[in-house]
Amino acid sequence: MTSPSVQNKTNPFIIALSVMLGTFMEVLDTTVANVALPHIAGALSAGIDESTWILTSYLVSNAIILPVSGWFSSLIGRKRFLLICIFLFAVSSALCGFAPSLPMLVFFRVLQGIGGGALQPVSQAILFDAFPREKQGMGMAIYGMGVVFAPIIGPTLGGWITDNFSWRWIFFINIPIGVLSLFLVQTFVEDPPHFKKSLFKNVDYIGLGLLATGLGALQIILDKGEREAWFDSSWIITLSFVTVFALLLFLIWELKNKNPVLQLRLFKDRNLTSGVLLMFVLGFVLYSSLALLPIYVQTLMGYSAMQSGLVLTPGGISVLLIMPFVGRFVGIIDTRLMVTLGLFITATSLFQMSHFNLNADFWTITWPRIIQGFGLAFLFIPINVVSLSYLPKDQIGNGTGLMNLMRNLGGSFGIAVVTTLLARRSQYHQMTLG
Repeated sequence: MTSPSVQNKTNPFIIALSVMLGTFMEVLDTTVANVALPHIAGALSAGIDESTWILTSYLVSNAIILPVSGWFSSLIGRKRFLLICIFLFAVSSALCGFAPSLPMLVFFRVLQGIGGGALQPVSQAILFDAFPREKQGMGMAIYGMGVVFAPIIGPTLGGWITDNFSWRWIFFINIPIGVLSLFLVQTFVEDPPHFKKSLFKNVDYIGLGLLATGLGALQIILDKGEREAWFDSSWIITLSFVTVFALLLFLIWELKNKNPVLQLRLFKDRNLTSGVLLMFVLGFVLYSSLALLPIYVQTLMGYSAMQSGLVLTPGGISVLLIMPFVGRFVGIIDTRLMVTLGLFITATSLFQMSHFNLNADFWTITWPRIIQGFGLAFLFIPINVVSLSYLPKDQIGNGTGLMNLMRNLGGSFGIAVVTTLLARRSQYHQMTLG
C-alpha cells in the first residue's frame, strides 16, 4: 500500500521544484564565479593568487555548515532554516556585487557560503519527507535535473555576463532567483508532523567550534596545498596539526555528548555508511575530471574558454536526459545492480579519457563525457535514495548533510590529487626533455 506523503497536501512535485530552485541558484553561482575570477582580480587590483581566496573562503564556510545543517534545522525548523539560508545567500550575493575591495568580497563570500552550504542537504531532507518511499527516486531525479542544469549553463552564462556587462552581475543575478525561491518555499513547504525542534539550551558550542576549526583548516589545506608546495610550507604543516587535533577532539567529544552537533552514531546504519563512502568516490571522480578537462583542451589543444565549455556541456545534458528514467526504476530494479552499472559506465569513460592525446578531435573528447554522464545518473539517485530512505525521519537532515559533505570533500581531495600529479609529472617531463 502506498504510504502517504508526510509533508503536506501540496503536490510533492511542486515541493520538489520549490526547493530545487534555491539549490539551482547556489550551484549556478559557483560555476559562474569560477569563470569570472580573472576579471574580478583585475577590477579589484588583486593578484591571481590573492583572488583565489574568493573561491577558498566560500568553500571553507560551505564545508563547515554542511554537516550541521540537520542540527540547525532541528533548532529552528527545516522550513524556517531554509528560508533563512536562501535570504542570506541572496543578500550576501548583493553585497558581493557591491564589494569595493577584495577583503570585503572575501568576507561576503564567507556569508554566502554559510547560506549556500545548507541549501542542498535541507532541500533533500524536505524531498524525502514530501515523497512516499516508492516515489523518492523520482523526486530526487527532478531535484537532480535542476542541480545538473546549473553547471551546464553556468560557464557559458558567466562568460557572457562578464564580457557584456560586469563581473558584479554574476552575483546580482541571484537576487531575483532568491526572491522567487523564497516565495515558493514560503507558499508550498511545511515542516512534517513528526518534526520536533530541539531547545537552544542544548546547543553544543564546543562540538560546533571544533568541527568548524577542523573542517575549515582541512579545506584550506586542500585548496592551497599545491600552490604552497604542500608540506614544504610551514603554515600548511601548522594547519595539518590543527586539522588532526581539532577533528580528533571533535570525535571524542561528540561520542560522549548527549546532544551532539553531529550524530556520529548514524554510521551504525550500513546503508548510510556505504552511501557516504560511495559519495566520496563519486565526488573525487567527478570534480577531478572536471578540473582536468578544461586545462587539457585549453592549454594543449588550443581551445577557447567557450569551446572548453562546449566540451563539458554534453556530459551534463546526458545526465539531465537519463535522470527521470533512473528515478522511475529506483525501487523496481535492485539498487546494487544500478550502482554497479553506474560504476562500470563511469570507469569506462575514465579509461577512455586516460587515452586522450594531441590528435583527439572535439567528439573524441566529448563522447567520454557523455558516457560519464550516463554513469553518474545511475549513481547519484540510487545512492542517495538507498542511503537515506531507511534512516529515522528525524535524522534524515543529518544524513543529507553527511552525504553532501563527503561528496564535496571527495571533490576537494580529487582536485588536490590530480593537480599535484599534473604539476609533478609536468616538472618531471620538462627535466627529462630539457
